[in-house]
Amino acid sequence: MASCYCSASIFLLSIAVAVSVCGGNFHDDFIITWGDGRAKILDSGNLVTLSLDNASGSAFQSKNTYLFGKIDMQIKLVAGNAAGTVTAYYMLGGGSARRDEIDLEFLGNLSGDPYTLHTNIYTQGKGEREQQFQLWFDPTSDFHAYSILWNPFHILISVDGTPVREFLNMESNGIPYPKTQPMRIYSSIWNADQWATRGGLVKTDWSKAPFVASYRNFRAEACVWSSGQSSCSSSSSAPPWLLQKLDSASFERLKWVQKNYMIYNYCRDAKRFPQDFPRECYINSK
Repeated sequence: MASCYCSASIFLLSIAVAVSVCGGNFHDDFIITWGDGRAKILDSGNLVTLSLDNASGSAFQSKNTYLFGKIDMQIKLVAGNAAGTVTAYYMLGGGSARRDEIDLEFLGNLSGDPYTLHTNIYTQGKGEREQQFQLWFDPTSDFHAYSILWNPFHILISVDGTPVREFLNMESNGIPYPKTQPMRIYSSIWNADQWATRGGLVKTDWSKAPFVASYRNFRAEACVWSSGQSSCSSSSSAPPWLLQKLDSASFERLKWVQKNYMIYNYCRDAKRFPQDFPRECYINSK
């Protein structure tokens, strides 16, 4: 995999790093974007709640945009019968035709059934890179940490410090990688009972509304993009996250999750790709 990291290493020489560290108060870092009062910043800015009822969902987004970063958020998902609901947490940049996106969607389920974590990666408008996992704990009983590491080498999605998905910089193999479009952080809760739970067979039970997801302990160690410029500069040494790759222990944990809790992988869906799998499917993670 040295060839995959080569172009990232060259690109890294041109950036980093007067890195901004954000976090601690949602009033400072986020704005409510829609929901007509269903999204609330509480506890002196230390907590956000998003709620969904049969009239509307709700959402917030970051004030800053970022070009590379390590983004952490603790989330407590909708408890009880959350079938049909989706709580989305993602980074997005660029126009719709050429967007870059790192997408986490939590698909609600019936009481007692596991939540599904649905992930996707878009590069220059191309997605169709879905991987799904069943979470190995109850994500509704307490807060859990969901992290996105995005640097010139790879995108790494982790849950409570355990990596669940890696998307390498494979530009040397002709596969686009997000590195030029700054991204904003978004989260929303909405009704998707036409597909979210058991392919749409289980519908949202509105008698259980409102459905509420909660957020705390946001932290971003990142290069903030503002007025066409990055907060990173070539005058400082790079922080660990900007150089971080997957070590052997983390790689083994990633494989453990994928072996035991992955329930869908686009790279194994021959019905969806009858001619051939996407090119990145043939490149190992290490």
